[in-house]
Amino acid sequence: MKVSIITVCFNSQDTIKETIESVISQTYKNIEYIVIDGKSNDGTCSVINQFNTSISKFVSEKDNGIYDALNKGIRMSTGDIVGFLHADDVFDNKTVIEKVVKSFDVNIDILYGDINYVNRTNLTKIVRKWKSSTYSKNKFKWGWMPPHTSFFLKRTSYLKYGLYNLNLGTSADYELMLRMFEVHQLSSVYLPSNITKMRMGGVSNSSLKNRFYANKNDKKSWIINSLKPYWFTFLLKPLLKIKQFI
Repeated sequence: MKVSIITVCFNSQDTIKETIESVISQTYKNIEYIVIDGKSNDGTCSVINQFNTSISKFVSEKDNGIYDALNKGIRMSTGDIVGFLHADDVFDNKTVIEKVVKSFDVNIDILYGDINYVNRTNLTKIVRKWKSSTYSKNKFKWGWMPPHTSFFLKRTSYLKYGLYNLNLGTSADYELMLRMFEVHQLSSVYLPSNITKMRMGGVSNSSLKNRFYANKNDKKSWIINSLKPYWFTFLLKPLLKIKQFI
């Protein structure tokens, strides 16, 4: 089984080396590694070029944000399953992809796991722990969603059901997962294992203004998919994150 891992980056010279090394050091070797750069103007591309023999495909050109870049990477991919590792993040350990492949049964479309949020300068210092759980129908109505950075999907499902919606800002990942789980009801498996170490400081949570727009676009995600949430769905979504700090 070939696994396509996509990293998108822009002016990430301080962290991209660790990201790349965590991919190429995986014990599972049938990996197609795709790096999409948004025309960085720092030293990011110089760092990436140091690993040109380990990177399958590398593009550096202007894009319309992270989800446009992810869509570009998905279109370029040829793997059986597709996963992401952002330029601020690293895989939790060297056996992550090996575990993913072993758990990815032929009848499964989606696999997801757990992630740890870590200090930006000290990846051993865990700040939050996002432990997910097994999906059941309508679970999104109860504020549930899996960590996007632990999300693996069959490439054929992207081809059949579509890519990221670029009109939803930072809620594009929420909408795509909502669509795959609730609309198309794809089969999924939860891998109770840490997939990613994610540096604190994501765009959607970086300010109250961003959080407001993300919440607004979360609601749009239900509307465009002709789904009806409970009145408390969008209250529960942030409340469920409180336990990540406990």
